[in-house]
Amino acid sequence: MAGISLGLTLLLGTLFALVPLGVDAFLPAMPAIAAALGAEPRTVQFALTTFLAGGALGQLFWGPFSDRFGRRPTLLAGLAVALGASAACALAQSATAIVLLRFLQGLGMSAGPVIARAVARDLFAHEQAARLLARMTVVFGLVPILAPLAGGALIGIGWEAVFWFYAAVVAALAVVVHAVLAETAPALGAAHPAREIASRYWGLLRDRRFIAPLTVLLASQFGVVSFISSSAFVMVQAYGVSAQGFAVLFSTVMLGHIAGAWLSSRAVLKRGIARLVRLGAWLSFAGGVAAGVLVWSGLAHWAWVIGPMVLYMFGIGFVFPNAIAAALSPFPKIAGSASALLGFLQFGTSAVTSGVLAVLFDGTGRPMAAAIALGAVAALAAERLILRPALERAG
Repeated sequence: MAGISLGLTLLLGTLFALVPLGVDAFLPAMPAIAAALGAEPRTVQFALTTFLAGGALGQLFWGPFSDRFGRRPTLLAGLAVALGASAACALAQSATAIVLLRFLQGLGMSAGPVIARAVARDLFAHEQAARLLARMTVVFGLVPILAPLAGGALIGIGWEAVFWFYAAVVAALAVVVHAVLAETAPALGAAHPAREIASRYWGLLRDRRFIAPLTVLLASQFGVVSFISSSAFVMVQAYGVSAQGFAVLFSTVMLGHIAGAWLSSRAVLKRGIARLVRLGAWLSFAGGVAAGVLVWSGLAHWAWVIGPMVLYMFGIGFVFPNAIAAALSPFPKIAGSASALLGFLQFGTSAVTSGVLAVLFDGTGRPMAAAIALGAVAALAAERLILRPALERAG
């Protein structure tokens, strides 16, 4: 089997990161959009909700479509929707229009991660798939670092520039996909009615080979999103960090994620998926629990959050790519559907977590730290009690 090329890694990694790009570059533009269009801040904030809702729903049907019609045409269709929605957002005359159009933008952009994961599974299985997914995660990890900086720079031109930036990125990806990405689906199936697609999803949810790694993944996702959704408020309002200082601290944490994913890509062929998920779960457990204990002990300084979170995200760099590979590898004939369901559940976890943490925020770092620690404990418990026995039983 052919090796993993740098070009393939960069293309799939960029597609994998489309949805977080749609969130992170938008954040700096929100106040400018509210001011320019005379809208309430909460109205503009709702554009994040509709984007994530579109992304979650899109996960469910891009996958089955790709199993039926192929990865390449499905991806190009999704990119076309995202391109049109991005341009329409740039031309919008009201915040309400942006809120509605962002749903379509999320719907289209969600084709990126669904198809990227499915292509990775089409081309490789088990440790090789985990290796590619880890390399994709390195590219993915750059987005939370670079996207807010890009969004902030584009605001100087005008808030519309952020959406034209999205349109340009999507158009460039469509050109590259059309030019270089060959069809990878092993076999295109017949059309499936909605009932059969639902039955396929239900079958996956009842399959221990899918559910066991998924439990570790979603518990880890809970902790990660708890940090991402709350850290700006905690750092700025509770610990007095400037906006610029927060960007640096946030980037430092994300570098831990990149480092873990890079090391995972180097080690997975020798160590195997199971060992690396276990290592990542223990590392994130240590970092997450440390953050919880330090913050709840009354140590009100950003260092007691950021230090443990670097370790936590370093461990997540091992957990995510290997857990995803473990969940998708047993299902080569329905990799698109399996990828779609996995993505939908990740999005759902993110949406619920961010909403709960927004309600619980009390001006301190305690709710965030407790949620991170809870996610770390749950992920380690899931690895030890659910994933490890499932992998041992499988062989």
